[in-house]
Amino acid sequence: MRHLIRHGALAGALLLAACSPANPPDTASTLKGEATYVANGVMRYPASDFVEQGVGRRGGTLRVSAASDAGSFDIHALSHGNIQWLGRILFDCLVYQAEDGTLTPWLAKSWDISADGLTYTFHLRDDVTFSDGERFNAEAVRVNLEHMRDPKTKSPLAAAYIAPYLQGRVVDEYTFEATLRTPYAPFLDVLSQAWLGMISPRQILEAPRTIASKPIGTGPFVLTDWVRDQSASFERRAGYHWAPPAINHAGEAYLQRIELSYVPEAMIRYTSLEAADSDMALDAPAQNAAAIRANSALTLRNRIRKGNPARSLTFNVERVPFDDVRVRQAVAKAIDRDGLAWISGFGEYLAKGDFLAVNTPGYDPSARDALAFDPAEAGRLLDAAGWTGRDAEGFRTRNGQRLGATLLTYDNPAFPANVSVAAQADLRKVGFDLAIELLPITRVMELRYAGDFDALGGGYWHTNTADGLYILYHSQSIPSARMLGQNAGHFRDARLDQLLGDARRSNDPAQRRTLYRQAQQRLGETVPAVPSVESQMLLAYRKAAVGGVVFDGSHNVPLFTSVWLAKEQP
Repeated sequence: MRHLIRHGALAGALLLAACSPANPPDTASTLKGEATYVANGVMRYPASDFVEQGVGRRGGTLRVSAASDAGSFDIHALSHGNIQWLGRILFDCLVYQAEDGTLTPWLAKSWDISADGLTYTFHLRDDVTFSDGERFNAEAVRVNLEHMRDPKTKSPLAAAYIAPYLQGRVVDEYTFEATLRTPYAPFLDVLSQAWLGMISPRQILEAPRTIASKPIGTGPFVLTDWVRDQSASFERRAGYHWAPPAINHAGEAYLQRIELSYVPEAMIRYTSLEAADSDMALDAPAQNAAAIRANSALTLRNRIRKGNPARSLTFNVERVPFDDVRVRQAVAKAIDRDGLAWISGFGEYLAKGDFLAVNTPGYDPSARDALAFDPAEAGRLLDAAGWTGRDAEGFRTRNGQRLGATLLTYDNPAFPANVSVAAQADLRKVGFDLAIELLPITRVMELRYAGDFDALGGGYWHTNTADGLYILYHSQSIPSARMLGQNAGHFRDARLDQLLGDARRSNDPAQRRTLYRQAQQRLGETVPAVPSVESQMLLAYRKAAVGGVVFDGSHNVPLFTSVWLAKEQP
């Protein structure tokens, strides 16, 4: 099953990257339905997608659907993908990352970084309040950073992102000083992500358990009602006037209300939008993308998330057969990722053979073909690893043992069961016996953190910096009693550790680009996982009803501060 046209168009664009000017003009679409161009190897969207183009109409209730509930609003305690857009509704961050990776002011007006890269001094706005009336100030920042790393928070994401943070000091009411254990170049980048927004310090200190259901932030909306797994309602925050200057929005949000419905059934999300029962679908179903594009009343947007792409398999490198890099390379080359892209994305998703999203600052295309689909080469690699025998069913053997492993997975809309089955069929062709074990997610997570598995199915890790490679593949990220690390496969490679560690510590952007390029190449050689597709979000909305759709620079999701209704719903 080969679908090469769209992937080939992107690959062709990336081939030209080395000779592209620093700021090339917009080109023809390389991502279905979206205009993009390539600068220095990195895919970019038009700047107009990220900046408000004009004043919108105030008032009205936007009806939105999403596939699933995050189960909590405690952004510091979650890694759920919904927080990318949900966090921006309720919370604000210290800094804002533009689409090109530039860091710009938000709740912090400016900042200073010491020459040794260990001290960050933030100069804060003095006119911001939380929805409970508490003032946003330096003490609020200190309390929030402590909450992120407090073991009681059990943070799988925020704590890892600020792990180099040593201590904070309130210099004066609106000046905060953060001291790091070691230089950490991505510190500002991660602070701009929605999971690291500011929560009311009073709530953190006096009623932390209420954050999950009654969150208090400084954001453009406040939560007024929540029925778990069913719906959530948000009301415009009166007096809000501190949106990040980079998006060119002044004053309060335009919408009066947002009514959010959780609709796990993809077809219902589509038909509700088509029938004008909803105005926007945050998880527009890929299987209906062609019908949405063909409907003149609807608009479909296809957005790639920065960071790490989706994976089809993550190997436990401490177990046979995946302790042998040749077997890992062979498995990666035996899986037809263009086929997986079609199965999971119905022609909307880009197949992926390397380890960093194409729109992440620091992406380099030089290693994109290291894991290209090549069953013949996969066979040669398995021969070299000693798996040269065959049993009665045609599976490879070595010393009387069959070559095989069990893929552990769970019911996950982002990783449909038929993707696992397709990978299983591809591996069968090269003599590898891949069994699939479907378990409840709680059991999968238990086995994952215990390292008790052969391979994990699915998964992605979104972040707005190339340091996402450190989060997933550095040996310091291996899960332990001390940390809910994301290096689930217990992958260790001294060379990669050195490259990613040096990149974290470097304050030279050119040096970091070189280090990240080498790290991406090293991942293509050592293969701790099999990338499958870019991690993409499909957004659909009613063309005549919804205006002002602006995307967040970190997450490439809509910013509801700028969304407005052109007319009342029927």
